Amino acid sequence: MIDSPNRRIVSSRHLAEGDGWETSELEFGMILAFNAFSRWMVKCMAAAGQRDMSALDILVLHNVNHRAREKRLADICFLLNIEDTHTVNYALRKLLKAGLLVSEKRGKEVFYATSPEGETLCESYRAVRAQCLLEPLGRMDLSGDEMREIAAALRALSGQYDQASRAASSL
Repeated sequence: MIDSPNRRIVSSRHLAEGDGWETSELEFGMILAFNAFSRWMVKCMAAAGQRDMSALDILVLHNVNHRAREKRLADICFLLNIEDTHTVNYALRKLLKAGLLVSEKRGKEVFYATSPEGETLCESYRAVRAQCLLEPLGRMDLSGDEMREIAAALRALSGQYDQASRAASSL
């Protein structure tokens, strides 16, 4: 069957009835993108040399490595917009055990930094990303400005979903 321009592609028709069609289409796109992005990170990291990492482990490693600045658990959760600190804490413990991070306790706070092995792994990931993702993306008909606009729209949408989750929590 050929898709027509009027055909709606949604994940849950019952959520797309009435005025919800466009939002349901967007959400289906986000579901597909989220799962594809998660799978990509795991496969990229495996190609970079580390096979036993989850998408969250990879996000945490890259976040700790970001700008070569030490970070606390609260910093990581805030920057990644993760509410469940225990999942990030578990990822940190796994990364420490794997020798990819180091930690230092100062008073009541623990600060995390990337170890030399972790930095090397992040660079290997970067090289695989350049070869497998950035080169093909460069052939798409999207300018840097258009990519930045999409990124800004996604960040704005995340704020809308955060607000909606707070509203739902108060019901």
